[in-house]
Amino acid sequence: MSDEWWARARAAETARARAALAAFAAELLRRGVAPGPLRARAGSARYRTDRVGWYLRADGSLGVGPAGEYYVLDVAPSLAGRFRGVSPDPAEPPWQIGRGARDGESIELPELLRRRLAELG
Repeated sequence: MSDEWWARARAAETARARAALAAFAAELLRRGVAPGPLRARAGSARYRTDRVGWYLRADGSLGVGPAGEYYVLDVAPSLAGRFRGVSPDPAEPPWQIGRGARDGESIELPELLRRRLAELG
């Protein structure tokens, strides 16, 4: 399969994931579940961010903003970040969360969102 085919497949996967995240955030807002401040992490250290939303994983490594923005909240250690905070940029969301991870805990995004929706409200 060509590189172009893989690029189109990845773009389609990302578009589906973005739509799922936007629907998730809209449903939480509809239910009255207010977004809270998101914190980034580097190992055991926590960093303030200027982002609000909801955590997707219990370990706080992933978050979603009120408009469906997807945030990876693992950051590089930074002394300046400890004092000033960090500002993570939205990332391209994958359809399969944790794909290729060593812990073997991969889950499709819709299933993760369904579980979090049940937990949050």
